[in-house]
Amino acid sequence: MSRQASKDTGCELAVRRLLHAAGLRYRVEYPVPGMARRRIDVAFTSVKVAVLIDGCFWHGCPQHATQPKSNAEWWRRKLDRNMARDAETTEHLTSAGWQVLRFWEHEAPEDVAVRVAAAVERRKTQLGRGRNR
Repeated sequence: MSRQASKDTGCELAVRRLLHAAGLRYRVEYPVPGMARRRIDVAFTSVKVAVLIDGCFWHGCPQHATQPKSNAEWWRRKLDRNMARDAETTEHLTSAGWQVLRFWEHEAPEDVAVRVAAAVERRKTQLGRGRNR
């Protein structure tokens, strides 16, 4: 498991490339304000949009998650803690005024990038930070 990428996964890189090509600028692995050892995969800090791309196994994707048979109870507790931590992080960011966008690694990067770009533009409009400023 130590070889599992925790950041810069293929899906994350593809989404970031598409967002950058669309002219959007962002922070990578941005620390979650007020929460130690938690990071936002792609953060648009000026409009407070947090993009988190979750791995199907580690975060309990309803379509693709698998349950290891070896040491099953330990893995179940581990994966349940991951999902609880995800919910806690989302709640913390939301209460701090961030819009949290969560995606699964199996989602098409093009679709993710379109949805992220739309959310960022909506937030810019809501906050009065349109392109004419």
